[in-house]
Amino acid sequence: MIRKRNPNDYTYIKYSAGAVCVMAYKIKKERVVLAAGIAAAVLIVMMAVIIAIALKGGRSEKNSVFSEQTTTAETTLTTTSTVTTTIMTTTQPVTTIAHIDEPECRGAALYAMGGKKMLYSDHIDDKVAPASLTKLLTAAVALKYVNAEAVFRVGSEQALVHENSSLCGVVSGDELTLRDLITGLLMSSGNDAAYTIAVSTARAHSHDPDMTDYEAVDYFCGMMNSFAEFIGMEKSHFSTPDGWDDADQYTTVSDLLILTEYALSVPEISDIVGVYSKDVVISSGKPLSWTNSNELLDPNGPYYTEGVCGVKTGTTDVAGNSLIAVYKKNRRTYISVVVGCNTDDERYQLTKELLSHCE
Repeated sequence: MIRKRNPNDYTYIKYSAGAVCVMAYKIKKERVVLAAGIAAAVLIVMMAVIIAIALKGGRSEKNSVFSEQTTTAETTLTTTSTVTTTIMTTTQPVTTIAHIDEPECRGAALYAMGGKKMLYSDHIDDKVAPASLTKLLTAAVALKYVNAEAVFRVGSEQALVHENSSLCGVVSGDELTLRDLITGLLMSSGNDAAYTIAVSTARAHSHDPDMTDYEAVDYFCGMMNSFAEFIGMEKSHFSTPDGWDDADQYTTVSDLLILTEYALSVPEISDIVGVYSKDVVISSGKPLSWTNSNELLDPNGPYYTEGVCGVKTGTTDVAGNSLIAVYKKNRRTYISVVVGCNTDDERYQLTKELLSHCE
């Protein structure tokens, strides 16, 4: 700053930005204006330089903070993606296949797993009865909380199995591993296996071996619904472990895609659903033979399709005829879902039509 000592002279011109001082000697009155002008000019230049340096430093600091924030966001996103690898967006309005009018169904989809791309979409968010497609969730929940080699004893829960159910042949007193139970559950669509899995898993998870059969089934259905919500099935609700028709049990094609993608990530499930026939000797020594209900896997059947490696059939009066299929072609994996067809043949015909569009 400039300090004025009297009207006729300036003793100091002091510039503060690194303690720079300029001494002005006594000058005559007629040179005061010129000296003041020069000093002001020097001060303005120096201030401009200092401001420029400060701004440069400020920008560098802001850029550094922004980079840290960006890195943190990217790390969080990566972590989230890792946790939710089975969660996908099925509401995207993309379909590259023209609508298929025949055979009729209540909903259908063809989904490319690798690119997470919906190739075909037809009423994928409408509520439908899940039928035995439910058993994919039953298997997934049980394997989440119980070791596959744990041995379960078939018991009084078999009284809960409905008449005219599809069965895998286990009876009260049989002892077999969870792995074998799930094999019978998914290959032969055994409702008998579903109830043993549900009751045994519920008692093990709750640490309450005295839980009644009804209480255990109710407890297990609660586990099913919690797990379904966890993996992203937001439009579904389950009230039975076998998929038997119930007013409080429903799902959507979009949720079934999510369930299937998760199920394929579980080795004990993915290794089973693509097998057409299997002979086993259960823990209690009884031999059992199972044949897959999925005719796409039957090498001698009319609907055999090379490259199909699962997954599950489902049929009830309310649900109609449904089928989830997984198909591999040219190192790509596709999931097709067909629900609510009028006949058994039509679900296979529609599925094969969808799979014919896989690249």
